[in-house]
Amino acid sequence: MDLIKHRYLYFLISLIVIIPGIIAMVLWGLPLAIDFTGGSMLEVKFDAGKAPKPADVIKVYESLNISDPQVQSSENDTLIIRSKYITEEIKDQVVAALESKFNSKVEVSRFDTVGPSVGGEVANRAAITVGLAAIGILSYITWAFRKIPQSYRYGIAAIIAMIHDILVVVGLEAIFGHFLGWEVDSLFLTALLTVIGFSVHDTVVVFDRIRENSLIHRNVTYEKVVNHSLVQTLGRSLKTQFTVMLTLLALVMFGGVTIFHFSIVLLIGIFSGTYSSIFNAAPILVVWENREWNDWFKPKKQADQTTPA
Repeated sequence: MDLIKHRYLYFLISLIVIIPGIIAMVLWGLPLAIDFTGGSMLEVKFDAGKAPKPADVIKVYESLNISDPQVQSSENDTLIIRSKYITEEIKDQVVAALESKFNSKVEVSRFDTVGPSVGGEVANRAAITVGLAAIGILSYITWAFRKIPQSYRYGIAAIIAMIHDILVVVGLEAIFGHFLGWEVDSLFLTALLTVIGFSVHDTVVVFDRIRENSLIHRNVTYEKVVNHSLVQTLGRSLKTQFTVMLTLLALVMFGGVTIFHFSIVLLIGIFSGTYSSIFNAAPILVVWENREWNDWFKPKKQADQTTPA
């Protein structure tokens, strides 16, 4: 089974998935939750059948001089209302106004507040965390494969595969945020870091088999060594990640609305990590070893003529 032969097809599939997400981020941006922007989130439950329309709730907020609230309907007559930062006292005024306006008892299920400065600090730390993770991965893999010539290639290939998974997850989040109202919160960051960990773990397994086969089959071309290593690890990788995805699928179906977003992000990320480990990371090593970029923009005949016998 020649997996490496179709490496450019794999790269094309990745681009087809990633580019719409990048366009979505440029056009709409990432829908950041109050964890990163600062503000307040109030989740309230009304009497059965008395949950008001979001537009009516917005009018109540505006009557209390709270501008630009965002109202999201949930199940069981529950509304989730996000707004600028409000105090506990103002929250009580909002609840009283809702009860008076809609003639219903209002039960506060959740009330979270994050100051603007704290939200900005969380966003900065999130970026630093991902950056440090990339540096740590590059350093570790380069050290672990130090006995192989140009071991830094393995670390860089793993980072590229990791960036692939980040772009897939973040890009789809931008699309889902625009059309479904999902937001990037601390749980999303947790899911993203978990995806990075799974992706790098699977990539290292593939790379380690390449390292072993490179030492055993010294007279075989590098491309064949990489392909042989992929075939050997393919079954293990698919079985391992499939069991994880089955667990996440169960969480998506039965975990409830609270962790639905988190589970979906993890499911997408684990699938992407499995794909990038097998079909991106290892083929990148082959492209690098063969320096194939020298022939990318050459006419076919010229490339054939300049290829040594």
